[in-house]
Amino acid sequence: MTSQTTLIGPGPHPGGPDRPNGPDTTHSADSTGSTGSSDGLQAGLKNRHLSMIAIGGVIGAGLFVGSGTGIAAAGPAILLSYALVGLMVVFVMRMLGEMAAARPSSGSFSAYADQALGRWAGFSIGWLYWFFWVVVLAVEATAGAKILEGWVPGVPQWAWALIVMVVLTATNLVSVGSYGEFEFWFAGIKVVAIGAFVVVGLLAVFGLLPGSDNPGAGLAHLTDTGGFFPQGPGAVLTGVLMVVFSFMGSEIVTLAAGESENPQRAVQKATNSVIWRIAVFYLGSILVVLTLLPWNDPSIVKDGSYVAALNSIGIPHAGQVMNVIVLTAVLSCLNSGLYTASRMAFSLGGRGDAPKAFARTNKRGVPQAAILSSVVFGFVAVFFNYQWPDTVFQFLLNSSGAVALFVWLVICFTQLRMRGMILRESPEKLIVRMWLFPYLTWATIAMISFVLVYMLTDDGGREQVLLSLLVAALVVAVSLVREARNRRNGTEAKAPADA
Repeated sequence: MTSQTTLIGPGPHPGGPDRPNGPDTTHSADSTGSTGSSDGLQAGLKNRHLSMIAIGGVIGAGLFVGSGTGIAAAGPAILLSYALVGLMVVFVMRMLGEMAAARPSSGSFSAYADQALGRWAGFSIGWLYWFFWVVVLAVEATAGAKILEGWVPGVPQWAWALIVMVVLTATNLVSVGSYGEFEFWFAGIKVVAIGAFVVVGLLAVFGLLPGSDNPGAGLAHLTDTGGFFPQGPGAVLTGVLMVVFSFMGSEIVTLAAGESENPQRAVQKATNSVIWRIAVFYLGSILVVLTLLPWNDPSIVKDGSYVAALNSIGIPHAGQVMNVIVLTAVLSCLNSGLYTASRMAFSLGGRGDAPKAFARTNKRGVPQAAILSSVVFGFVAVFFNYQWPDTVFQFLLNSSGAVALFVWLVICFTQLRMRGMILRESPEKLIVRMWLFPYLTWATIAMISFVLVYMLTDDGGREQVLLSLLVAALVVAVSLVREARNRRNGTEAKAPADA
């Protein structure tokens, strides 16, 4: 039995969420009797799925694995690094939430850039974002395979990577509901684990945990080893470079909202809760590590910050406990990365900026071609990671390294223009508003630009920025050439509706 398909062409398509003049949450019944969104995607994500995606979206494996390096570089002042980046993310999410609540879209910021800044902007940032996530697929598959190989050494690492990719591809192909269900449990485990870590850790910090091996020094460790700035105030900026990319993923909920029954409510809840999520999960957990151990304790880098903290309390088998949690974070990131890349490819296909096949959905409302094309590139990147880890794969990593900052910049500039468009066309849909507009938007642009410029002074960051700029310039050039060619041929693809 063949699957029925829905195809969106590049021209105007009234009623789809990427189209500003159409209803934002129109649904229609397909042949299966289920309800689907008007662009062919199913509204299969429940409120509990969206809530957990929103909560877990800011918790990546980088928080567990990479925080020790940041602590070693900046000492207790790494808290300021996390706070600065967290503030930046809160502002960016507020801007994105304003646009996503008014115009829910599977393409999120790429579709909004298309409408507000021009076809070149939507095309460029959409493909760059897709590229970022398919590289992440390879990174996370390899990280998960290393943990699994340690548990079952009889299966080679490449086989574990293959198994993990195949299983999560299958769940994404079944339905958006299966993605949501897997992510609900993955994110739930991360949230419970970090919540328990913060509570138990704070009890040990103040000497209230029965049987703890930790002396319960209170907040003394924040200043008793060289002060709060042991590496100097400038180390705060070095810390910013190390932690900024662990926040990537906060925006996933705005893509997923397009496949929920009440997108506006989902986006509003996610936007309003981002402050406490960052405060508890990032600042809270790092504060616990820094108060349980002196910042220069060798075990923080050797064993990992969270394992070292758990060991200091006397939690048995702390390393294995954290391996389970890190594996969960890896699988969550893989699951969401594949979902996010495929939905961005789907949106690009619907706007005529990618092959039309990407915009087709099967009878379950799943963009099958978009998912498979994304995972194929992910498989290729995994192969590069095993075959040429220090050359080809390192190039892929570095050339996608600054894309997160580019995405945030585009969101800022898009929101500057989109606010006026929403007020003119449908002011009643402006249910989430950016604070102190436009001053905080411009301040956020300045903050992100400063981080990019500062990265050029850092040996590791310089290569990432320059290679990412090179790839971005190539993608922008392709989009401009396409537009010029289409104008000459008189076949220019129209922007969505009257954007």
